[in-house]
Amino acid sequence: MNEFDLVILGGGSGGYASALRGAQLGLSVVLIEKDKVGGTCLHRGCIPTKALLHAGEIADSTRHAADFGVKAEFISMDMLAVNAYKDGVISKLYKGLQGLVKSRNITVVEGHGRLVSKNQVEVNGTIYTGKNIILATGSYPKTLPGLEIDGTQIVTSNEAMSFDYVPKSVIVLGGGVIGCEFASVWNSFGADVTIIEGLPRLVALEDESSSKQLERAFRKRGIKFEVGVKFASATKGPEGVTVTLENGATYTADVLLVAVGRGPVSAGLGYEEQGITMDRGYVLVDNKCRTNVPGIWAVGDLIPTLQLAHVGFGEGILVAEEIAGLNPRPINYDGVPRVTYSEPEVASVGLTTAVAKERGYDVVELTYDLAGNGKANILKTAGSIKLVAQKNGPVLGVHMVGSRVGELLAEAQLIYNWEATADDVAPLIHAHPTLSEAMGEAHLALAGKPLHAHG
Repeated sequence: MNEFDLVILGGGSGGYASALRGAQLGLSVVLIEKDKVGGTCLHRGCIPTKALLHAGEIADSTRHAADFGVKAEFISMDMLAVNAYKDGVISKLYKGLQGLVKSRNITVVEGHGRLVSKNQVEVNGTIYTGKNIILATGSYPKTLPGLEIDGTQIVTSNEAMSFDYVPKSVIVLGGGVIGCEFASVWNSFGADVTIIEGLPRLVALEDESSSKQLERAFRKRGIKFEVGVKFASATKGPEGVTVTLENGATYTADVLLVAVGRGPVSAGLGYEEQGITMDRGYVLVDNKCRTNVPGIWAVGDLIPTLQLAHVGFGEGILVAEEIAGLNPRPINYDGVPRVTYSEPEVASVGLTTAVAKERGYDVVELTYDLAGNGKANILKTAGSIKLVAQKNGPVLGVHMVGSRVGELLAEAQLIYNWEATADDVAPLIHAHPTLSEAMGEAHLALAGKPLHAHG
């Protein structure tokens, strides 16, 4: 009998997290995936792009080795070897995930699933019936009207992460997280890079101060960008791809990367036919990821929350625990850590200054420059930690720019989510010399007792 407590459609971050947690809680689980368990994040997203970024970091370190008294010469990128390294990381994590799934007695079905009733999914002619259905079909790279992806000259992130050569020149259409990460990678690999962004600044969802610092760092690295001007058209010719903007400006490069966001995978899967409420392809849910149809849930990039793998993990766990009767706390999406893994990194948690003011807070701000941090000087990185706080109240947001600052989010998210004040954090002694020490210094300064900072 193909009857289960949980029938999960999609084996990416949200789907497999709900499968693992559900099985842990004693539920019978079938996980349906048309490709490989792990989804976009493991195979075509988070993991491979970070491997490419690390290869780029090694290339840049080699170029600047003399700054540290090391004699080394950068010759070129060997993209076959880079891809072998990247694929090796993916393969190791994939094997580990397969082992986890198997150890929890989760039934994995390979094939294209479709919702055919309010409690049934069909795969290759076989019906799987569930007391609960979890929709976790993920997302795909979007393009713009009239802009056709050919996979070689005009590409999305899917194709870009498997290039077997370094293009001489690249135009990146989109200055969000994905666009800035690929711009950083290709610049490190030796390509000439130009970013086109229709919004007024790069990483426009981040605090404005973070955007300005990233833009300054990109200029210093030789990454060009045009912001506040929208794309009009693209044409392919013997010299490459020529992009025309609405202001008439044109740019030509070997490759055009289209990084204008990701859209939900929901078309033709039977969702509307079962009466599920949708909006622009997204499945709408409540704060426990329930759809309007009893017994059907949705998680990950399919719903209009932050498109981050760790959000998918959190939502998958939340749903499994809710189904098992544990009544978990809903996710506070403001408290989710966010990182752009470019060089320098941009990392944040909580509210930006603009959002905090919109919500009526009496805002105070404190910016601690990494120039005063010993480890940042050792690493030769520039940047800052900016705190946004309620006057005489808790920290509302932490916004960071600099090499490796994503690693500081562990403490930052505790400060935000536990509603700590600067006075709560200031007495905590941070190891010296570390980048994390800058978090302590920032809170010391906000508490009115700066140490390695003017005040």
